[in-house]
Amino acid sequence: MGADKNNPRLAVLIDADNTFNVIPIIDELFEEISKFGDASVRRIYGDWTQQQLGKWKEILPKHAIQPMQQYANTKGKNSTDSALIIDAMDLLYTAPLDGFCIVSSDSDFTRLAIRLRESGKLVYGFGEQKTPESLRAACNQFIYIEILSQNKLADSALNESAAKPEKSTNTTEIKAATPQTGETPQLPPVIKKTSKQLASDTRLVALIRSAIESLSDDDGYANTGEIKKHIVKNYSAFDSRNYGYAKFSDLIDTIGLFELDAKKQRIKDKRKK
Repeated sequence: MGADKNNPRLAVLIDADNTFNVIPIIDELFEEISKFGDASVRRIYGDWTQQQLGKWKEILPKHAIQPMQQYANTKGKNSTDSALIIDAMDLLYTAPLDGFCIVSSDSDFTRLAIRLRESGKLVYGFGEQKTPESLRAACNQFIYIEILSQNKLADSALNESAAKPEKSTNTTEIKAATPQTGETPQLPPVIKKTSKQLASDTRLVALIRSAIESLSDDDGYANTGEIKKHIVKNYSAFDSRNYGYAKFSDLIDTIGLFELDAKKQRIKDKRKK
């Protein structure tokens, strides 16, 4: 067990072969991980004799990420996955960890995530929106790296706007730059959904209503933070930023189907009188 439950000890395990789009947003990745706990173990897996992993080598020292060598002995077989899984199980039994961060979009890690959770560990996944549902569902929470890419684009736009005040920038309309030859490809930005689009998203509305119904008091209100936690438990990939809203309360307010008491941090379904 970890030593400090207020700052859980986490192992960050990165699949180098499957996460090239993480390279430009490595700072944002570790900033996001810091919200969940302390990244005590930081390892990345791949065949470092291969030229395509060269860009990874340039950024590893900055975040004290330990490269783990795994030779690709057989063409077409991903031995990197096996090395990461074996290490994760070793850490499960030998290291005082509270949770694991699996950085990959590969569904091959689904069983690993399930096994770690069975042992009482928290599992946070980080991958692209194309990540198969099996892996997303196996994690306690799954964060799309497109969100982290959007954060970086927004920060860059704000910096440019500050340098050139005559040009205003709407961060919700930022377009991902077209990479030059040899550059790491950039992820597309997250598009902010309109009130109409959100209200017509039946899955989203159902998740929020179900959470309110489960947590509401006699007046029909439920705590905003508890609602968000309840939704994530039922849909691990839920994040208000997926819809273009930095705050959960802003998402709720924009949908228009719920009564938001921002002062008392609670929400009520407008259908309930």
